[in-house]
Amino acid sequence: MVNMLREVKAIRFDGKAHDIDEIIICDEEIELIINETVSRRFSISPNYLKEFSVGYLLGEGLIGSLDDITEIKVEEKIINVKVDLEDFDIRKELVVGSDCFGGWRQKIEFVGKIESDYTITPNEIFQSFNRLREEARVWQESGGTHVAGLVSSSDFLAIEDVSRHVAVDKIIGAGALKNYDFSKSFIVYSGRMPADMLIKVARIGIPIIASNAAPTSSGYSVADRTGVTMLGFVRGQRFNIYTHPHRIVIK
Repeated sequence: MVNMLREVKAIRFDGKAHDIDEIIICDEEIELIINETVSRRFSISPNYLKEFSVGYLLGEGLIGSLDDITEIKVEEKIINVKVDLEDFDIRKELVVGSDCFGGWRQKIEFVGKIESDYTITPNEIFQSFNRLREEARVWQESGGTHVAGLVSSSDFLAIEDVSRHVAVDKIIGAGALKNYDFSKSFIVYSGRMPADMLIKVARIGIPIIASNAAPTSSGYSVADRTGVTMLGFVRGQRFNIYTHPHRIVIK
C-alpha cells in the first residue's frame, strides 16, 4: 500500500511559537493515458490507481462496462489503459474532467434517468456515516482527505483521496471490480455535490447520494432531472432530502 502520509517540521502558534512534527497528506500528479490518444493529468492520492481508472472511465462515459477495458498498466505515476469500443472517438469528445467543473448541460443529454426502486432508512444512512468516519483514518491523522463510501446490503467500501471527485471515482471502480449491483447501492461522501459529481453517479446508475455537506444549484438540477435521490447536511441525527424523497423510508 502506498503511504498517504508524510511527516514534516512546522511551527505552531498557540499564544507562543514552538516547533512541532506535523503529519500532512501526500498527493501526486498522475497521468492517465487511454488508447494512446487521450491523456489527462490529475492531482490525486497515489493509491487505488486501478480502481480510479475504472471508476473514471465508467463515470465519464468513456466505457459502458468493465468488459470494454482490455488492459490497465500502472507504472509509477502513469496509467496506460486500452479500451475496445467502436465509438470511443465520439465518447472521448464528451469527456468532462473528473476533478473540474465542465459543460454539464451538454453532458446531461447523454445520461439516462434512474428508475431504481431501491430504498433505505434514516438509520441506514446514520450507520453508514458513522462507519465512514471510522474508515477515514488518513483524515483523522492529517485532516487532508475526502472520503467516499459505497454501501450495499452486504458490503461497505470506503476510500480516501485528496480530491472528492477522485474518491468517488475510486469507490465506483472498486465496486465495479467487485461486481456491485449499483442500482441497489448508495454513496456516502464528504464534500459538496456539484453537477459533475451527480452526472457521474447518475451515469453509473447509483440511485442515492448522501453527503455531510451542501448541494450546489447545478448538482440539484442534475439530481432532479436524472432521478437521483440527493441528501445533504447529514449530521448527527438529521439530514435534508433535496430530490426524489421516495427512496428514503421514513415511518
